[in-house]
Amino acid sequence: MASTPSRKPAAKKPAAAKKPSTAAAKPAAATATKPKAAPSAPKTPTPAPTRPSFTLNGWFEITKRGSNVGREIRGGLVTFFTMAYIIVLNPLILGFAADKDGNLISGLPADQDGGKSLAMVAAATALVAGVMTIIMGVYGRFPVALAAGLGINSIVAGTIASQMTWPQAMGMVAWEGIIITILVLTGFRKAVMNAVPRSIRSAISVGIGLFITMVGLADAKFITAGSSTPVQLGSNGSLAGWPILVFIIGLFLLIALYVARVKGAMLIAIISTTVIAMGVNAAFSPGGYSADNLTGWALNIPAFDGWSAPDLGLIGRVDLIGAFNGASAGTILGFILLIFALLLADFFDTMGTIVAVGAEGKLLNKDGNPDHLQEILIVDSLGALAGGLGSVSSNTSYIESASGVGDGARTGLASVTTGVAFLLCLVLAPFVDMVPSEAAAPALVFVGCLMMAQVVEINWADLEESVPAFLCLALMPFAYSISVGIGAGFISHVLIKALRGKARDIHPILWAVAAAFVIYFAQSVIIGAVIGG
Repeated sequence: MASTPSRKPAAKKPAAAKKPSTAAAKPAAATATKPKAAPSAPKTPTPAPTRPSFTLNGWFEITKRGSNVGREIRGGLVTFFTMAYIIVLNPLILGFAADKDGNLISGLPADQDGGKSLAMVAAATALVAGVMTIIMGVYGRFPVALAAGLGINSIVAGTIASQMTWPQAMGMVAWEGIIITILVLTGFRKAVMNAVPRSIRSAISVGIGLFITMVGLADAKFITAGSSTPVQLGSNGSLAGWPILVFIIGLFLLIALYVARVKGAMLIAIISTTVIAMGVNAAFSPGGYSADNLTGWALNIPAFDGWSAPDLGLIGRVDLIGAFNGASAGTILGFILLIFALLLADFFDTMGTIVAVGAEGKLLNKDGNPDHLQEILIVDSLGALAGGLGSVSSNTSYIESASGVGDGARTGLASVTTGVAFLLCLVLAPFVDMVPSEAAAPALVFVGCLMMAQVVEINWADLEESVPAFLCLALMPFAYSISVGIGAGFISHVLIKALRGKARDIHPILWAVAAAFVIYFAQSVIIGAVIGG
């Protein structure tokens, strides 16, 4: 309204003012076109940003992240096939360990169990992994899958269960989940991630790439423990047996498909190698790997072994307070340190996985974190609690998710796909067991190669950056632990900064984390002294 009077005098100016009037006419003409453009505004309505939250594409940000539904489903299946081994491996770790009363996780003595523990752990592992991975996809909206954490389950089976009953051991895992969830809700876990130097972030990605490469090579028995060396090529220093050949064929098939830019290269390679493995098994029957059969299938044999109904009897079989009842102060302190060990391993394994997967998919923001970080951390923390309540050990984010990201997955829809595949395992487990580790391992090795790209982000000329980064990336594969590598990186970062008179430049959280890792590395001595005392 106020602009209208100002235009009229400009139009009535004398001829001498033609130039101004012409100049004034141009804006007038420009404004005259705006009413025509106004009707087009509703065609791109302002509520548009809110609409996507109610659509598949909008909620998962599929287009925004440069993906499509087909790629997400394919990537989710690749992730599933590279980590489905946990349905077989977790029972082997938890199912044969006896608690302080001599009972297996089924509650029965070993001579009465008859394989019941293995079946129960397998079913519960698939159920918890499926549910938590779907929640990660829907709420965290990040292409990472969860399942029982390797390393953590070994601590539970080898260290904790022998000191208490199995339900009490799972109570310890549940307590770890409760504590780590509180740390997320208070913002502490996110603050720690924000405090990590960029050089160590890059080293974490590279180190995890080396780690999963070693996992893949070990799963295929391409490398094994040597008699006089820490590792060796194959068994007895050479490659022998049909399963090894299947792995090599699968690896080169994947490389060829990826170089040719074939869509779904990893999934095609896994399925094709599985078919080859089934043919090899039918023709030559290599059998399973053992001390007497070093040329057998590493983990599961690619053959149909019948079907049986899932047994979910372990769900909810947990005792949160039984281990502490009547225990001495020293014993209770020892149990608290065990929980601390679980928490620290889970805490930093997840941090490394999220950073590495995000870097592989170019999903990290300017702060070096993925979007929806708080939601991702909440789901991961609840996974630890769910693992305890499900009696399958702490569920944590899996670095094998990088294989799905390497095949194109960019959103939580991939995680939903992986989770649904895990749930289908409750009834289709025999078919999943037909995929041998020799068929899935090539994807891990190849993704390790892709993750090496982050090494150029490290300033190798600056010892303050290069030494912590090197220790971080080197110790992950050589100590076979993501947490150990991260801990070495943190401790050396703080130490070098302090020695060079830059203690004030060290983030206060890094001081605390470095101190925590010192305790973590000395946990065996401390726990032994406390419980022994």
